[in-house]
Amino acid sequence: MCRVEDTSRKCDYKKHWGMKMKVFGQGKVEKLKNSMVSRCRMKLWMIRAIITIFLWTCFAQFITLGDIFGPRLLKGWPSCFSHSELPLVAELSSVPPKVTLPPKRLYKNNGYLMVSCNGGLNQMRAAICDMVAIARYLNVTLIVPELDKTSFWNDPSEFEDIFDVDHFITSLRDEVRILKELPPRVKQRVDQGMFLSMQPVSWSDISYYAHQILPLIRKHKVVQLNKTDARLANNELPLEVQKLRCRVNFNALRFTSQIEELGRRVVKILREKGPFLVLHLRYEMDMLAFSGCTHGCNNEEEEELTRMRYAYPWWKEKVINSDVKRKEGLCPLTPEETALILKALGIDRNVQIYIAAGEIYGGERRMTPLAESFPNLVS
Repeated sequence: MCRVEDTSRKCDYKKHWGMKMKVFGQGKVEKLKNSMVSRCRMKLWMIRAIITIFLWTCFAQFITLGDIFGPRLLKGWPSCFSHSELPLVAELSSVPPKVTLPPKRLYKNNGYLMVSCNGGLNQMRAAICDMVAIARYLNVTLIVPELDKTSFWNDPSEFEDIFDVDHFITSLRDEVRILKELPPRVKQRVDQGMFLSMQPVSWSDISYYAHQILPLIRKHKVVQLNKTDARLANNELPLEVQKLRCRVNFNALRFTSQIEELGRRVVKILREKGPFLVLHLRYEMDMLAFSGCTHGCNNEEEEELTRMRYAYPWWKEKVINSDVKRKEGLCPLTPEETALILKALGIDRNVQIYIAAGEIYGGERRMTPLAESFPNLVS
């Protein structure tokens, strides 16, 4: 009995003590729990911060490596250190950007215009600019112009041998339709002689082509202009025509890639010797015969130039007074006068001078004054 009572007393004691602990220790337990939770959250935020810093450090190192080893690390693999991949990088960088073509201009075609240029390259280039503007104004289809092969130079080059013909066609598609050749059915008509070939009047304004040439194109369907030098006036034309001429000259008429590359190589070689001048004296035999400018020529040379002028029936002026032409400012500078002009401009006499022209008429006798004034002359 006593043991049972003693045991019950112990149980009551434990219950009593537990109740005291609940009453007096409940606040401290809650504080302890809250402290443990806050510590866990802080550890979690610290881990996140460390991971973020680590990732940003790796990213910065990756960017630095990319700058050091160049675009190969990012563009091509397989090795950042092998020089064998350099040609691949050069090939990738040399891929031309995609060219966006202008939209085609849609219009009712009034016929086909064929063009046979005449003169030197500069004259033909200017004539092509004129013919594009005329074709655009008349709403006709232009056939890629034919270059002069029968003049003084006897140059057999075709249009595509000198100019980028595809660029010429596509770059102007928003202005005028240009074809490399006539459509088959139209070409058949031309082969049968069913077309009109003519020479337009020199220095004509655009209204001449609208009122005189366009009706002929509508009638014959195909018209060939067999002379193109100075066939369109320079001044008092609509602004749109002048803008188109400039666009053709400075954008559409682009030399072939082979000629452009050759030009870059030539200029690089010329620059190796320092500053240089390139002079086009325009003092060849055909120029003097055409203009009738014989200043400084002897009697034998004057007769030779006159004979040449009469030998070309399409050169309209036959009897020319050289003194009058010279006073009107219509004659080219002689080599002697060129030397005086260069001296007056203060050109260094030791500069390298290259003569970009054909054979100077009169040869060494006429070139001596220029060569004496500028000894580094290459002709």
